[in-house]
Order: sequence, then C-alpha cells, then structure tokens
Amino acid sequence: MRRGGRGFALAAAVLAADQATKAWAIDYLAVQAPLGRGRVEPVTDFFNLVVVWNRGVSFGLFQADAAITRWGLAAIALAVAVGLSFWLVRARHGLVAAALGLIIGGALGNVVDRVRFGAVFDFLDFHAMGYHWPAFNIADAGISVGVAALLIDGLFGRREGHR
Repeated sequence: MRRGGRGFALAAAVLAADQATKAWAIDYLAVQAPLGRGRVEPVTDFFNLVVVWNRGVSFGLFQADAAITRWGLAAIALAVAVGLSFWLVRARHGLVAAALGLIIGGALGNVVDRVRFGAVFDFLDFHAMGYHWPAFNIADAGISVGVAALLIDGLFGRREGHR
C-alpha cells in the first residue's frame, strides 16, 4: 500500500476510534446532547471522564451558539481535511503521510460531531495538582499528534538533495 493509502487508512482508523469512544462515553455518562458541562466521573487521581460540549475551536475559544458558528466551523474543518488530502496523496515520507492521516481523521471526527450535535463532545480530562488540561477527545489527540509529527519532520526530517 502506498504512503497515501496508509495515511487514509490511518485517517479512517482515527475517525472510527473517535466516534466509537464518543458513543461509548455519551452512553456511559448518560449525556443528553448537547447540554453543556455535565457529570464528572473520576477514574484515577489524575484522570476523569467529563461532559463538555465545545461550540468553539481549540480549548473552547470562540464559543458561540449561533448556527453560523456551527456550520462555519464544520465547513472550515472539512475544507482543511480536503486540502490535507491533496497533500497526503503527494506525500513522499511515511511520517508526513501518517501525520496528515491523523489530522484528517481528527478533523473529520469533530466535523461529524458538529453536524450531529452542533458541538464537539469532549470527555477526556487529565489533571494534576488542581490544574486541568482542557477536556479533549480522540479526534483532538489525533490532530495534536499529527501536527507535532509534521513539526518534527519539518525540523529534523531528511530532505532529498541535502547532505
């Protein structure tokens, strides 16, 4: 399978894992979508399952209930996924293809939430010493790891024609 095919397979895996874990968490936490913050279920001393409906972008920035925000953010994320798909088809390095697949799958996972619920469902809450990382989901993790991998490749990856 070519790198692009592997990247698209990884995107599909992230999308499937994201939607499956969200469905499980919504059921487990008895969530009625989307009603804002809800139940907190402690799992360990540093990890909770929570209910957060993110109507904004990363870390809850630009929260809004307007339909234009819902559909606008979904359209932007879909356009990004399509644009990255063109890059993925041309990717020559495995790390770049994997990174793009992670980002595409994550973006599509959050698009599905915006279309279905009008907001992105976040439920993973890590914390230490009273400080909480913003709640996130598998799609967000895929996007973050993918962006980090692109940065690593850009900074340290081998480039053809350079010694």
